[in-house]
Amino acid sequence: MPDQQTTQLPVSPSAVPRRRGANTVAVLISGVLLGLFGVLGAGLVGISHDGTAERIAANQREALLQQLRVLVPADAIDNDMLSDVTEVAAPEQFGAPLTRVYRGRRAGQPVAVVLSPVVTQGYSGSIALIVAILADGRLAGVRVLAHHETPGLGDKIEIERTDWVLGFDGRALGDPPLSAWKVKRDGGVFDQFTGATVTPRAVVRGVKGALEYFNEHAEQLFAAPAIEEAAHG
Repeated sequence: MPDQQTTQLPVSPSAVPRRRGANTVAVLISGVLLGLFGVLGAGLVGISHDGTAERIAANQREALLQQLRVLVPADAIDNDMLSDVTEVAAPEQFGAPLTRVYRGRRAGQPVAVVLSPVVTQGYSGSIALIVAILADGRLAGVRVLAHHETPGLGDKIEIERTDWVLGFDGRALGDPPLSAWKVKRDGGVFDQFTGATVTPRAVVRGVKGALEYFNEHAEQLFAAPAIEEAAHG
């Protein structure tokens, strides 16, 4: 039986460039598609991040509003305290380069301000407060926003722990007299805690400092223009 011979057809020289060209086009298309998917993915991540940031900002704004309303009830004012905000540069009094001042008004007339001093003489570090002062100079209330005081001792400054902080309600610089704006151990009228005198002492000083600043600058605090950032949320 004669050997079978395989006949190899000649390859047209023009066919090789066509195949190479097709491969090049396919690679280019794949690259473009990958690039588009990458851009689309980055865009979606950016949108998701922006949406998350907006939600966080909205939650923080709502939490702050609730804190302000505890001290200055909504029915006492008719303005938006989160938009009616100014800043003061008084680091010695408030423990920070700039301190925000939230203002409450009714029919355009001053009702209250809420200051946010940071007391640096706590037992375990700084203590952040909000101090609400009525237009007549009396305290509407005080709350502790943040601290690092000892659990079971210094943390009694929190409203969730004890009612100690309510002892400031209705007080003013003349009530008690300036000399009595101290804890009882130092000859004042405010209670200290068993085993923790430093913490309440620091808070009393911070509240007194806020009252002193308000008494000296009340007119300017209410008259200062609102900062643009607050007006736009």
